[in-house]
Amino acid sequence: MLGIFQHTVAQAPEELHSPAVPPSPGAALRQPKKPDDILKDFLAAYSGHSFSASFAAGAALAFVSVHSPHTSSHPRLFCSFDDVYCMFVGSLNNLSSLIRQYGLGSKSTNEALLVIEAYRTLRDRGPYPADQVVKDLSGSFAFVVYDNKAGTVFAALSSDGGVPLFWGIAADGSVVICDDLNLVKASCGKSYAPFPTGCMFHSEGGLRSFEHPLNKLKAMPRVDSEGVMCGASFKVDTYSRINSMPRVGSAADWTSWEGSC
Repeated sequence: MLGIFQHTVAQAPEELHSPAVPPSPGAALRQPKKPDDILKDFLAAYSGHSFSASFAAGAALAFVSVHSPHTSSHPRLFCSFDDVYCMFVGSLNNLSSLIRQYGLGSKSTNEALLVIEAYRTLRDRGPYPADQVVKDLSGSFAFVVYDNKAGTVFAALSSDGGVPLFWGIAADGSVVICDDLNLVKASCGKSYAPFPTGCMFHSEGGLRSFEHPLNKLKAMPRVDSEGVMCGASFKVDTYSRINSMPRVGSAADWTSWEGSC
């Protein structure tokens, strides 16, 4: 799966950006690409087994069919409802109980539709904080939700790291989120890294840990095999706590996360 979101839709943490440096002798210079070129590369890499959708607000989604011989063994789903789109890779162990919790029809509801419903509940000021809703998802998963009405993106990766997910910065500053490491490396130059496990990212709330919602995340510099700075990894800082994690109710928007990473 691939999601590309322009600066007006989402802004990645500043630490994910790596300064351009000359390559070491004999090494090729890898420059970040523009979103259109990244999307073309993805569709070419999975030719005949992929599709894409672009949105006027500055977002593009691309997905690989479950029938593609080039994908991993993880289940893959792409769904949309009420102008909210979800790309989901992996599975939930507690899908049945979550379907009952959200009052959905069990026969037609899969993981992607469940995540859309959970997102819509949060967006429309549901009774739980975002970290608790995501933490209730039990299993190995990665998902990217794009809300075309609100022009926002919401992504998360399970804490077990069973599903790969990466993110980086395109040439124009767009955020790139993808489960194909080779594509991210080729698309984002040195400004890329693994998406942190047990974390969620929202256009307005930024990057947060849903496993440890009261702790800030600390950026850890990454160095590649050539000894060059390459994005940043984000780890929970056990010594730095957020003052409060607001509960979500009728008087507060769920995206109003206090503190910064």
